[in-house]
Parts: sequence; structure tokens; C-alpha cells
Amino acid sequence: MATPKLNPLYKFQFEKAQDAFVLLYPEGMITLNGSAGEIMQMVNGERDVDTIISDLIAKFPGAEGIDKDIHEFLDHAHEKKWIKYVD
Repeated sequence: MATPKLNPLYKFQFEKAQDAFVLLYPEGMITLNGSAGEIMQMVNGERDVDTIISDLIAKFPGAEGIDKDIHEFLDHAHEKKWIKYVD
């Protein structure tokens, strides 16, 4: 299974002024919503997609369809080049 890793051109951090997780890059900043921030916290280049999903299901047991949402966000993040996949 593929393992997502943050693109080195971006820095992921919590921004107090935004009260949200953000992705910083040379030209600016992307403010992530709560769900995206939770997913990005799991992206470390070591957890594969299945592990990220199982960890988030354990953290949010009442969330219906969370696996689909995680896949959709990771696909979006990959298309935007925020993450890349390593094997």
C-alpha cells in the first residue's frame, strides 16, 4: 500500500492566529479545515493509507464513511502536490 509523505516544498503546522492547521509554502499559506488537519497530522512518510484510515476510525469511531473522505482528501492533496507517495 502506498505511503503518503509531505512534499518538502510545504511545511505543515498549527497556526494559532488562524486557529487551524496550515500548509506553508514560499508563495503563501493554505488553511486546512478540521478534517484535513486531522488527516495531515497522520501523513508522516511512515504510515500507509490503510494505517491512516484505521487510526482515524479509532480516533473518531462515530464518523460514517470516514474512509471515503480520507481517500478523497489524499487524492486532492496529491493532485495539488501537497503530498507525494513513497513505497
